[in-house]
Amino acid sequence: MSTPAPAPGTPAAQAGAGSWTAFVKSIASFNGDLSSLTAPPFILSSQSLTEFSAYWATHPSLLTAPAAEPDPAKRAALVLKWFLSTLKHQYASRSEEYGNEKKPLNPFLGELFLGKWEDEAGETTLVSEQVSHHPPATAYCIRNHKTGIKLEGYNAQKASFKSTIIVKQIGHAVLTIPVGSGENKVDEKYLITLPSLHIEGLLFGAPFVELDGQTYIVSSTGYTSKIKFTGKGWVSGDKNSVTATLFPTGKEDKDKEVLYNMSGQWIKELSLYEGPVKKKSLLEVYDAAKTPQTLLKVAPIDEQHPLESRRAWSKVAEAISKGDMDLTSVEKSKIEQAQRDKRAAERADGTTWERRYFNAVQTKDPVLEELGQAAGVPLDGEADKTGGLWRFDASKAQKAEDQKLDSAEVQSIEKELLGR
Repeated sequence: MSTPAPAPGTPAAQAGAGSWTAFVKSIASFNGDLSSLTAPPFILSSQSLTEFSAYWATHPSLLTAPAAEPDPAKRAALVLKWFLSTLKHQYASRSEEYGNEKKPLNPFLGELFLGKWEDEAGETTLVSEQVSHHPPATAYCIRNHKTGIKLEGYNAQKASFKSTIIVKQIGHAVLTIPVGSGENKVDEKYLITLPSLHIEGLLFGAPFVELDGQTYIVSSTGYTSKIKFTGKGWVSGDKNSVTATLFPTGKEDKDKEVLYNMSGQWIKELSLYEGPVKKKSLLEVYDAAKTPQTLLKVAPIDEQHPLESRRAWSKVAEAISKGDMDLTSVEKSKIEQAQRDKRAAERADGTTWERRYFNAVQTKDPVLEELGQAAGVPLDGEADKTGGLWRFDASKAQKAEDQKLDSAEVQSIEKELLGR
């Protein structure tokens, strides 16, 4: 079977049909985790994976809405709505913006991405850090200062090829919502698992993400959301489809126990219903396509910490934007070699890299002890696949915020860790 002609403007068209076909064949014949495969320059994105953490909060008002709801079941429904609202930006925004999905830059250990959103929800801040390189894993924490809501988590990806690229996401997120007041104030917890995905459109040279499988959101107040993803089949079905049910934890097999359900396409419209699927009553329709997102504010590059993603990769990004693939390779190699040299020095000294914002939990994690079984998350959080069970450290964050680097310190970091 011959490979279809590439669509104009896609990476296949930019590279030429021969180069694209060779790339697809290299994937098909590659053994092991595809994330370790060096991507050809024509499919490289100038964006690092550390930036992807920001997609959790493109709508801060939806993230914080549950804090104002007194009823725990309705709060759980609002958490479900927020989670589904994040999917379009997490998994489809790059294809829509650039015409296709490209391979993001692999972050180096210690890479950072910092920013904030400011809107009617107040100030919401983001910290994203590459906490492990072998295996690669990114940890993040998003905090809204007005409500006290906090989302923290970590994730890694394991990619393989079986007629298409299949990506298993490893890790989880924990949403904390302060509820009540005074002596009755408590922190409500939600344990969130991550969907699997695969890449469609490879043969046509216009790759895009499709989600599959199922995920769970389990609350400490006794409610669970089960979310199922499907795509367009050969005969029927719609692209990017999702169905979700919310029920008392432990009663997912009983349709009459369903309190809320949502369905639709996560790139377009999602309908929220009250009651079981067979006796549902429409509450609202959320339009993922038309709801504007709040833009993330990031410091100018010359004001960023030298390990912040856009500053660290700036020369690589500039080379990619110019289409200069030789320069792209040279600049990438400088960072990669500096990182290899640093790891070698650490091994020789018997030291380890100090994470700036996160710690690997060395004892039992209370959230996983309470909610892990219902969500299908092991007590160790699959730490062996992510370099640790990572949790945000507020004291470290304060120390990092207070730190001021002089020009000599900046130059030293850039020379030692970025090869400049």
